[in-house]
Amino acid sequence: MNTLSNTTFSLADDLTVTRIGYGAMQLAGPHVFGPPTDRDAAVAILREVVELGITHIDTADYYGPTITNQIIKEALHPYPDDLHIVTKVGALRDAKGGWPHALAPEQLRKAVYDNLTNLGLDALDVVNLRVGGYNRPDPGSIAESFTALAQLQQEGVIKHLGLSTVNAEQIAEAQEIAPIVCVQNFYNIANRDDDALIDSLAAQRIAYVPYFPLGGFSPLQSDTLHSVAKRLSSTPIAVALAWLLQRSPNILLIPGTSSVAHLRENVAGALRALPADALAELNSIAG
Repeated sequence: MNTLSNTTFSLADDLTVTRIGYGAMQLAGPHVFGPPTDRDAAVAILREVVELGITHIDTADYYGPTITNQIIKEALHPYPDDLHIVTKVGALRDAKGGWPHALAPEQLRKAVYDNLTNLGLDALDVVNLRVGGYNRPDPGSIAESFTALAQLQQEGVIKHLGLSTVNAEQIAEAQEIAPIVCVQNFYNIANRDDDALIDSLAAQRIAYVPYFPLGGFSPLQSDTLHSVAKRLSSTPIAVALAWLLQRSPNILLIPGTSSVAHLRENVAGALRALPADALAELNSIAG
């Protein structure tokens, strides 16, 4: 039987994480903007993350903005030695709650130091450069932005680098500048444009971190997922997460929730081995 302790992935020689992580985006207020309704509940769920043995938290200083990282610090600092926090830079929040790009070198430097301050860290385990939009990459060179992060890595405030919402060409461009340990893109059972990319990264021992495991489903696709979940006495999100975990050994999960009960349910469900008939039916959703 799978458990968190035996379901891990080594991002680097000094960085091994549980393949099931926790995405902290939902800790902020509605639309990831402003404070949560119940800050104590947000603190409680982060402490439950650690109690469950999860060693990978995904965040960004533009969640809130700043609020999510400050809650993480309040709940967990000083951090356990085996807890690794992965953050993102490359965007801001505007007064209307939008997510404008912030990819200029001086913006990235400020973002890294804001993350350090609000998380209470001297160095960040992993910083992902977020390049594209909501769910797809934007074409074009990322050399200037990624070089700025590589310089910060050389200065010792970033340990490892990753990418978010990028295409294969941008990944290759980044790798000419500095090594990467992970790629975070939009992907789920119904949206599988990155299938070949996942396999390519797996061959390189680079982690792939999908976000929005239930995003972008048609009604028919959703009906199929719900049918499988009902047959397995599970939930659609748990089945979707389990499918991802079985899709490739380099996939890491970062489901987010503001409920301790849902957190436990997601972890237990994701660790469940899906039977062959369920996998076949789920695989038929795409296309």
